[in-house]
Amino acid sequence: MPHRASLPVSQEKRRHLRVDYNIPVKISSDHGDILTETKNLSCSGAFCRVSERLEPMTKLKVQLLLPMRKSDKIKPKKISCQGVVIRSQTVPREDYFDTAIFFSDIAPKDSRTINEFVESMIEKKNDGKFN
Repeated sequence: MPHRASLPVSQEKRRHLRVDYNIPVKISSDHGDILTETKNLSCSGAFCRVSERLEPMTKLKVQLLLPMRKSDKIKPKKISCQGVVIRSQTVPREDYFDTAIFFSDIAPKDSRTINEFVESMIEKKNDGKFN
């Protein structure tokens, strides 16, 4: 059997940049709508705290409101896409579930918009750390 070298624990396995940022999000399934916010976000998915457990592989409609800067004003940009629950875990001693959502069907321009937002937030955080 071939030997497989394992990756260091600290090495990031994700393909897309992700930023910790609270974005308003509406999640809709056959069971109704849930209003919450992201804990982190990438162009391929979001991690949220949700008031009810959603089963893995549950199909969702997802609507995000990204705070986009235009000129000197911040205006919300609505992003709508389809998602799938990847993971839903109980948070000990809390009344919510940490839920990972993969964006299974998102327009390429919306994916680029999220990626640009994530990159700008990472750049902003890095600028703050090194000034």
